[in-house]
Amino acid sequence: MKRALLLILVGALYIVHQDFWFWRTARPLVFGILPIGLFYHGCYTIATAFVIWLLVKYAWPSELEEQINDGTSEVTSSATAPSLSEQSEVSARGEIEK
Repeated sequence: MKRALLLILVGALYIVHQDFWFWRTARPLVFGILPIGLFYHGCYTIATAFVIWLLVKYAWPSELEEQINDGTSEVTSSATAPSLSEQSEVSARGEIEK
């Protein structure tokens, strides 16, 4: 149920982002100085941040966090990229050692 609700929220945000109703006018002014389109996008940004927070809180794959905390991650130090000095040595020789 949570997953379906989160998907509906993301879909709704996608739909309401296409705000064609405020394209042709800058009136009314919100707080007397802020055009309605800018105010709308500010509110949209806050709503999007809230939905992203919900996604992280309720839909984040916890098994990834457990792998990292347990040290069972498949990424090891041998999988790291070579340093700049190692890269320059390889390019100077024109070959890659394995």
